[in-house]
Amino acid sequence: MGIAVALLTVFFAAAIASTPVESFTCSGTSGTTCNGLVGYVPSNTTTLSNITTLFGIQNDLRSLLGANNFPLNTSPNQSVSPQQTIRITFPCTCNNGTGYPVNPPVYTVVSGDTLSHIAEVVFSGLVTYQQIQVFNNVKDASMIVPGQELKIPLPCSCDEVGGERVVHYGYAVESGNTVQGIAQEFNTTEATLLSLNGLNSPKDLLADVPLDVPLKACTTMVGNNSLDYPLLVANDTYIFTAGNCVMCSCNAANNWTLQCEPSQAQSTIWTTCPSLQCQGEQSLYIGNTTTSSCNRTTCAYAGYTNQTIFTTLTSLSTCPVSGSPPPSNNAPPAASDGNINAPKFLLKGWSWSFILMFIHLVLLYLHLVQ
Repeated sequence: MGIAVALLTVFFAAAIASTPVESFTCSGTSGTTCNGLVGYVPSNTTTLSNITTLFGIQNDLRSLLGANNFPLNTSPNQSVSPQQTIRITFPCTCNNGTGYPVNPPVYTVVSGDTLSHIAEVVFSGLVTYQQIQVFNNVKDASMIVPGQELKIPLPCSCDEVGGERVVHYGYAVESGNTVQGIAQEFNTTEATLLSLNGLNSPKDLLADVPLDVPLKACTTMVGNNSLDYPLLVANDTYIFTAGNCVMCSCNAANNWTLQCEPSQAQSTIWTTCPSLQCQGEQSLYIGNTTTSSCNRTTCAYAGYTNQTIFTTLTSLSTCPVSGSPPPSNNAPPAASDGNINAPKFLLKGWSWSFILMFIHLVLLYLHLVQ
């Protein structure tokens, strides 16, 4: 009997390890990179500093502030309450059809931990215990020990959705969530969520399983020769790029166009940030705009390499189109003219006609009397 139980245990452990673990599809060629984004919901009161440590971004507090649209002077010791969603951004890369963090967070097992607890509680359901098990080649899910280090495969993707580049947001599904509710919250459709996540029906949505939610990103002038291509920034977030020399923000109010400007931050790749001046316009720097008559010209960020930062000029004209027909003479008079003055002129015309007619009648009468 004991031997049979042992054999069954080995069989099921092998089956779990060999079963494909569902994750976000990332069909780009191996090495394709982009910005990943997940929503972390702490189970207990914590701080921003603790969160950056948990996700291995303690040296990049700015990325956390930008992902949550927090002011730059926000203290790392700011308290975060339970059930408050904090967005985490990180570099994502495609590998074998799936997206993974370029530098996955590393979690150190403590006494009493289980893979299920780490996945569902510590990382708030952003990963499943099976994903952690397979990613770390753990043969027996029940055999983890204190001090053991586990890499956490946060979900991410760089794929287009519906022909558009988007920010793939890893949403930690909670009990009571519905596909319809999630679609409404993030301005997408149920059909898109079902297709993107391989769900046949809204009933297939499971709690504690990350859901791929596409977020619309602002359009940019960054080309594919730039080291930060594709520069994907979701609504109401900002990022630092070009070695921290440039700060770019996305806001739907700006017609979904990325707004960039010098960051005034210490560069991470240069002793001093390269020139941010627009070529051909000595007076314009990234983010500056000049207006002349009905023409508006803006110096926009266009990417960077190890040697330089690219800029480009964008123009917007509100000038009348040449050759437009003049206003029609048959157009009704303006309210300030026609509706007030016209009746007065008509009244005067009728008054003179009446007077002349009266004079003619008087003269005719006098002639007849004589």
